[in-house]
Amino acid sequence: MAWPVGLLIWANGKIQHTDALAASTLSTAGTTYLLAGSDSRADGQLGGDTTAGQRADTMILITVPPSGATSMISLPRDTFVEIPGYGPNKLNAAFSFGGPELLVATVEGLTGIEVDHYIEIGMGGVADIVDAVGGVELCLDYDVSDADSGLEWTAGCHVADGETALAFARMRKADPLGDIGRTQRQQQVIQAVTSAVAQPSLAFQPGEQVRLADAGLAALLVDEDTGIIDMAQMALAFRAATGADGVRGAPPIADLAYRPGGIGETVRLDPDRVDAFFASVADGTVTTADLNQT
Repeated sequence: MAWPVGLLIWANGKIQHTDALAASTLSTAGTTYLLAGSDSRADGQLGGDTTAGQRADTMILITVPPSGATSMISLPRDTFVEIPGYGPNKLNAAFSFGGPELLVATVEGLTGIEVDHYIEIGMGGVADIVDAVGGVELCLDYDVSDADSGLEWTAGCHVADGETALAFARMRKADPLGDIGRTQRQQQVIQAVTSAVAQPSLAFQPGEQVRLADAGLAALLVDEDTGIIDMAQMALAFRAATGADGVRGAPPIADLAYRPGGIGETVRLDPDRVDAFFASVADGTVTTADLNQT
């Protein structure tokens, strides 16, 4: 009894917090997590890359409704949205303009779903977590040599280390589906890591528990009210969303190359379906057929 209690107390003290959740005008039943992958170069993970500032390179909404399907919905970073106080722009610009709080407010405005927990992971964190679990098996059915992400890949399934998994998740320009293909690979990395840390044998390896918890918590930044129990519940939500009864994918999209003017090429969600889609995410009635089929 003493070990799990002590581990929880120790892990809770290792959590890094940030201001992310302002008072919301929404009240959505169930629990929703916003996972943001920051592309800040500040951790030095990308050697030689001097890109300044940070943006939300990855945004995934994990929703556990009171009943029905748990879902993991990837929001394309170039989604055309209304950013409070800034007007129309790409979704990832919200993080650049106003950090986690503005990103959360923008996502809530887009989806109509209240965000209960915010979790941010940096580029280096992805690599560290994958290395901590000893690598993960990833699959891609075509060859890739992408200078921007650094991904070198031979078609098929391979065990990837942290650096390769990071490149796998970041690669976009060499993907025929662009941003949509990238969201699919990001979800694949998450599923692989979640499966790796859910091995039953881990229950009998206290040293491994500490090592994995240390690597994971060092890579994450969460809102002020999120604790270790909330993060454990999020891990269960990941497993449910990627399981047989879960739903994962992207929202319905009308145009992958929408040019509204002044901000370049964006992703335009289907205006005739998007409101009903997110309503079904919130109440657990969303199905695979409701997802983007591009």
